[in-house]
Amino acid sequence: MAVGVSAISTEATHEPAVWGLVGNTPLVPLVSGSVPGEGRLLLKAEWANPSGSVKDRAAREILRAGLRSGALRGRRLLDASSGNTAVGYALLGAAAGIGVTVCVPSNASPERRGLLAAYGAELVETDPLEGSDGAIRRARELAERWPERYWYADQYSHAANPRAHYLTTGPEIWQATSGAVTHLVAGVGTSGTLIGTGRYLKERRRDIYTIAVEPDGPFHGLEGLKHMETAIVPPVYDAALIDATVHVSTEDAEVRVRELAREEGLYAGWSTGAAVSAARRLLASGARGPRGEEPVVVVIGPDGGQRYLSEVGRLLRDPAH
Repeated sequence: MAVGVSAISTEATHEPAVWGLVGNTPLVPLVSGSVPGEGRLLLKAEWANPSGSVKDRAAREILRAGLRSGALRGRRLLDASSGNTAVGYALLGAAAGIGVTVCVPSNASPERRGLLAAYGAELVETDPLEGSDGAIRRARELAERWPERYWYADQYSHAANPRAHYLTTGPEIWQATSGAVTHLVAGVGTSGTLIGTGRYLKERRRDIYTIAVEPDGPFHGLEGLKHMETAIVPPVYDAALIDATVHVSTEDAEVRVRELAREEGLYAGWSTGAAVSAARRLLASGARGPRGEEPVVVVIGPDGGQRYLSEVGRLLRDPAH
């Protein structure tokens, strides 16, 4: 089947062209943290997706599922999001003529809120102190109150979320590394990225390590990530696929964001900084591949720093600058 074309209903229909631009993002070698013979660090630059984040993958697969099932016929897509999935839904939905309503914490970056407005999505702001869990509760209330108006996609439990990464992210990483990947490092929010990608890679090589990255506490500045011990655990989360969890502070993530920008020329978001921090900690510990080989560590970079330009002051906390 041609790229960007899929049967999405019982009728022969073509997907919007922009849907075909999702995926096939670059895998960028990082100089900082990589030491010849001791480990390679590769960053999957997911901000190269159309809306600027990894969430385009899940959003597209969920929209496909809604169209195939007929659930979106005459109804709007409704979901909760920390921001990135919301923007993905908004862009891809606009291209397909699908109405989108998203519940998002009111402390989501102004850039995210501006993009949602630009794509014509309906935004329902929720209590920032409740984070993504508060957005989930609000979306459930709306779906229960107006079932004829909304199709509640629920990215946190929809099988299409991890399936998107099983079908695309995993194969891309396997192919780009020629099967040499030894570690997968990714932050967990819905957990779909780590679970779907990890499942695919472990089917190709059972002993690949999958590393989950979480904030070090329930109150943090890492948008999109969940502190699982104190959060609503997403139904798509599968602990059996996770070999280790690394907790990263907001401050450590900020350090890595600065380093990526000033040493690699990559302005990444804070969740990317957290994942890179965890990966560098892994390599610094002297970790090897499962068979004693040089580790090839692939880090998922969910989004770029352009989505956080209003928060650039956080980068100025470095006393050396």
